[in-house]
Amino acid sequence: MNKLSFPAFVFLSFIVVVVLSSSAYVIDETEQVIITEFGKPVGTPINSDPNVKESGLHFKKPFIQTVNRIEKRVMEWDGPATEMPTRDKLYITVDNFARWRIADPQKYFESLRDTRTALSRLDDAIGGATRSIIAKHDLIEVIRSDKARVATLPDDLVETGIPATLPTIRYGRQALDQEILVAAKSKAKLWGIELIDVRFKRINYKAGVIDKIYDRMRTERQQIASKFISEGEGEAAKIKGRTEKDLLEIQSKAYRQEQEIKGKADAEATQIYATAYNSSAQAPDFYQFLKTLDTYEKTINRETTAIFTTDSDLFRLLKSVEKQPASEPAVPTP
Repeated sequence: MNKLSFPAFVFLSFIVVVVLSSSAYVIDETEQVIITEFGKPVGTPINSDPNVKESGLHFKKPFIQTVNRIEKRVMEWDGPATEMPTRDKLYITVDNFARWRIADPQKYFESLRDTRTALSRLDDAIGGATRSIIAKHDLIEVIRSDKARVATLPDDLVETGIPATLPTIRYGRQALDQEILVAAKSKAKLWGIELIDVRFKRINYKAGVIDKIYDRMRTERQQIASKFISEGEGEAAKIKGRTEKDLLEIQSKAYRQEQEIKGKADAEATQIYATAYNSSAQAPDFYQFLKTLDTYEKTINRETTAIFTTDSDLFRLLKSVEKQPASEPAVPTP
């Protein structure tokens, strides 16, 4: 009898250990548990609620009840980068991320079962909300984060007087984050998920959009250059006008002074000639004689061939010179 009792005791001990290991389970602080019986959420013998949240040692019906562990912490969703158009028909690549947690474990378990399925559903919910919100706004609303931002100029343009302006926006990227969160949150709630936050991680331009942005930058720089050129041409025209005005004034003053000097010189020369002509009775003849000799000197040289008539005034001095009687020199009149 004693020999049979020891194997029986060992067998009974094994049965007890198996039953206890099948009925006892431990919940960590970072998780919660859904108890299912044949795949259906049910309560435990101690608690009718199938969702067990308290950490520590717990018990269930052995063999027929299953422990399904569900994460209690805040989890990360990092969706794939997706191309989508803005309202102004510009294609961009948007990459955003979110934080979420399981708010209703039973609803989550019944609709999704595991984290992989939950992430897939969040891809659809957040991705669809992102595409819908981006399509309602222009590109500048997605790029700009603060509608109260003040524009700044580069150091080389600070002193030019060009106004620093940015396009006016109504919402900004932060407002779009909240719109996406509100739109996706209602869908996630149907699965027992609380969507805590959604943010843009990266926004990239497609090749065509980048070309348009570069064209816009070039256009802005060309406008600045045109402003500089027009201002420079205006200043050059002013300087040139002042220069021409000053030059005309100088030329007019110089011409007036020239005419005044020439007039004075002619008057003095005339006075000198008149005085010389009236100095004596022979003075006019002598002056005529000198002018005639001067004319000979200017018109006749060794290679000159001239034909004169006998009664030519120019030939008169070459024929003979009449002797004039000597007379007393006249006293010049004062």
